[in-house]
Amino acid sequence: MKTLAEITTADRDSLSKRWELLFEHEPPPQIHTALMRRVLAWNVQMQQAGLDPLSVSTSGTPMTSRPPVALRPGTRLLREWQGTTHEVRVLDAGFDYAGQTYKSLSAIARAITGTPWSGPLFFGIKR
Repeated sequence: MKTLAEITTADRDSLSKRWELLFEHEPPPQIHTALMRRVLAWNVQMQQAGLDPLSVSTSGTPMTSRPPVALRPGTRLLREWQGTTHEVRVLDAGFDYAGQTYKSLSAIARAITGTPWSGPLFFGIKR
């Protein structure tokens, strides 16, 4: 299916096969056929416009990936959580928090809060 006409007339099995080729996995089991058609049609339109559908947002603007914030060894991160100030020190390989070395800020955020958090978001360094 490379044209909009083919997508609008295809049965669910054909749409599912196209979905698998495109996204390298089966469509979600509860997805409505009409939604599958819209997603696949959008993909065809983007390809016909010469754009990579995986690098363009649904608004049609190019998505840019920002490089992660570079933290230099020795940097101190402070975060107040429930009345307590927590300090993390950036190491050459990992992070020091409360005398323990962690591989990620997310692991530290989880240790502090007891729930899964994005470490960069928790410490306010996510752009």
